[in-house]
Amino acid sequence: MTALQNLACSNARPHLAATPARELYQALMRQPGEDTLEAARLYLGDRLDEAAQLPGGLPADLDQLEQWVADNAARVAEQYAGYLKARHAGAPRRFFSNRSHALFFLRAVAPTKLVDGAWLYSTLSHWADGRYHGLIRTYLEELGDGEPAQNHVVLYRKLIADLECEQQGDLDDSYYVQGAIQLALGALGQDLLPEVIGFNLGYEQLPLHLLITSFELNELGIDPYYFTLHVTIDNASTGHAHRAAQSLRELLPASGQAAFIERVRAGYQLNELGTGTQATIAAFDLDEELVAMFERKQTFAQHMHSDYCKIEGRTVNQWLAEPGGIRPFLSALERKGWIKRKADPAESRFWQLIDGPGAAMFGVFSAYEKQLLADWIADGFVPEAGQRRGSTNPFRSKFREHPLATSLAQAGGPSVEERAEVQAAIGHAGPTPRLQRLLPFLAPQCHATPAGLYATRLYARELAGEPGISR
Repeated sequence: MTALQNLACSNARPHLAATPARELYQALMRQPGEDTLEAARLYLGDRLDEAAQLPGGLPADLDQLEQWVADNAARVAEQYAGYLKARHAGAPRRFFSNRSHALFFLRAVAPTKLVDGAWLYSTLSHWADGRYHGLIRTYLEELGDGEPAQNHVVLYRKLIADLECEQQGDLDDSYYVQGAIQLALGALGQDLLPEVIGFNLGYEQLPLHLLITSFELNELGIDPYYFTLHVTIDNASTGHAHRAAQSLRELLPASGQAAFIERVRAGYQLNELGTGTQATIAAFDLDEELVAMFERKQTFAQHMHSDYCKIEGRTVNQWLAEPGGIRPFLSALERKGWIKRKADPAESRFWQLIDGPGAAMFGVFSAYEKQLLADWIADGFVPEAGQRRGSTNPFRSKFREHPLATSLAQAGGPSVEERAEVQAAIGHAGPTPRLQRLLPFLAPQCHATPAGLYATRLYARELAGEPGISR
């Protein structure tokens, strides 16, 4: 039994042990009560037991930790150089077969990206202890020090909103595992410092997939700024990876080091759970995703069409009323020439009903759903060079100005009411320190709101010894 399970088992209710990741994630993203925290303790205990069975992990000799971090960074750099060399030689993209594949990935990892940094939330209450400042600074940088254009959650929200690829509650539970772990660590971190340190050590190492993702998103015309931002701040020299190793040194207790380090290792291994980047990318099947998309709409659409148009003797409503009828319906559209595969989607009559001026079904499909259909129709079709939009050189950045960040930098600050809410929380006299009173606004559920961003700026400046801000 893990230390965490020892902490929780005395009063835990048995049925809470089976809380699905998605359910726990959503509960923790609200204001979690004691029942939710109890479920989080049990959930983390189970995940730590699961992680303990996995191979790999931190180096055996933690005196070599800094060198291990540097070696990992060097290895990733070498592997990325090999990737770029292969691409220069004409190799295809390694991750994303088409644009809809990339959008599928952005949807699937959203539950994790939308709680970025959450595992470090509990460290904020230790501002008076300089040993915690490396972890606190890492959390504040995940929050962009309160600037919308640097707050990771704000950036990711805007990215998927602009691309219209927000997930609609249709993701498998495994995609919520990492987010649930991170939120649980943040909520329970006062009792789990070694696990938090270990998880942070693993999460802040620069992975190869981050570099390749950034490159291929840019190639597909998707602003990679959220990902390139992580490439710079996670560096092994002065960034989060270096700071993570340094924090372990500073917070290692004088006694009980062996048990502390064992728990650090367990926390590190939590990074391996859930559906990771490679598995998420491999899970994409264009045919399956297209059919699933139409099936999600099938219930709402089966009574929305007139009986004027018939496909192979059946009305559209009749096709859509049949369970499992989407595949046969799409095949019928192909046979009747409404869909022309391996060609420009614009040549298909069915596509013309969805996209373009006067399209009869304008607004029915999101940008992600339309991309699925377009890529399925095209089926590998590549337009003539003169028809391609923008640069076809994958090594040329298409987003030098980073419009994602630029638009957020121009966003307005908190409203008068939001500013007053924060000021009211910190303005009254009392024994609770001012910084402590700011903490609820910096929680994973709140920090990306205008009030949370304002409170983060106050906390960051006060922590640095600067005067409070008025804007």
